[in-house]
Amino acid sequence: MSAAQLALLGGPKAVTKDPGDMFTWPIITQEDEDAVLEVLRRGAMSGTDVTHKFEEDFRVWHDAKYALGLSSGTAAIQSAMWACGVGLGSEIIAPSLTYWASALQAFSLQATIVFAEVDPTTLCLDPNDIEHRITERTKAIVPVHYCGYPAEMDAIMEIARKHNLKVIEDVSHAHGALYKGRLCGTIGDVGAFSVMSGKSLAVGEGGMLITDDRNIWERAMAWGHYERTRGTVWTGDLKEQYITDPELTPFVGLPWGGYKYRMHQLSSACGRVQLKHYKARMEEIQKAMNYFWDQLQGVPGVKEHRPAKDSGSTMGGWYASHGLYEPDELGGLDVRVFCKAVTAEGCGISPGANAPLHVHPLLNDADIYGHGKPTRIANSDRDLRQREGSLPVTEKMPSRCYGIPWFKHYRPEIIDEYAQAFKKVAENADQLKDVEP
Repeated sequence: MSAAQLALLGGPKAVTKDPGDMFTWPIITQEDEDAVLEVLRRGAMSGTDVTHKFEEDFRVWHDAKYALGLSSGTAAIQSAMWACGVGLGSEIIAPSLTYWASALQAFSLQATIVFAEVDPTTLCLDPNDIEHRITERTKAIVPVHYCGYPAEMDAIMEIARKHNLKVIEDVSHAHGALYKGRLCGTIGDVGAFSVMSGKSLAVGEGGMLITDDRNIWERAMAWGHYERTRGTVWTGDLKEQYITDPELTPFVGLPWGGYKYRMHQLSSACGRVQLKHYKARMEEIQKAMNYFWDQLQGVPGVKEHRPAKDSGSTMGGWYASHGLYEPDELGGLDVRVFCKAVTAEGCGISPGANAPLHVHPLLNDADIYGHGKPTRIANSDRDLRQREGSLPVTEKMPSRCYGIPWFKHYRPEIIDEYAQAFKKVAENADQLKDVEP
């Protein structure tokens, strides 16, 4: 491309076409509205009948034996932790580059978190940095399929089985994503999903848990599902008499955790409709997003964040889609300046990703429950706080990645302009050498 003045410096914008509904999400139709109104009109908002049907739909989609609808992805992950035996003095291993709800619930279980590095290409938990962090206190590994990219599950599962650890997949970014042909969430011992309104499977505030292990399903249900225990035949390590004794109390089926975590039926109703159409909508998103990256092959400084096309792995609905940044290819240009220039071209993007959790004061200094010491180490036999410099790869990543547009439709004439915004900035980056971040 010949030199062109960047829009940030007064030139014309690369993006000129009206995107229309390209970025509208979720897609809500009369079918969604009718399903929600049906629940409202019969006063079934706090019931469970529609939720049971949504669980069955979700279970069948993943070919899992059990599914459990919850109030949020956060609740799903906490329930999965407890179901997997995370408790007093336990440790989990998780990535630091993630949303806080992948790990912080361990604190409420009187457990703690040991953070491991991420792979700089996938942005997911690096299997090579896990094993040396395992101790006799470790109960579970929590890989996150971050920004839709499937974590390296074969290696993680090999480590987990070697050390008799549970694997809790956080699939909140990766609904429908495949890892070597297998649906994310079906590879570990349990998969936990957020299905809040911003996710690629967007149903409202809610979460979902899937597993083939009945004991995990029973324990997750016992932890936070008021009344659900009454109709369950217990087969695992929670015997029925520990849940309730109808001869002694009328309060049947009390949740062990004291939480009311069942999914709201307005979300369940919307979820059934959204899931019905999700595969087709996801395939449209995949076609659009892959087309976008295909247009940027070979552009300096800009590197795709997606699995190889022949890997059998996919990005699902491409939630929170990102790209990788190579500043050395652009004369060391700060990613913040790069994003500022692309945004000026009419393609609004932001630098970075989630801030690394391990350096946050909450993870190192906060006494949340009044132990008289930081919660991170309150129930541990050693000081495992991880300060700045302890995870150098993770700490570098906010300066090495950026958001990209999340196209919901395959419309090449629109997508081309957004790709052109990246190309124009990358190929004229020398114009930005005096721009302050």
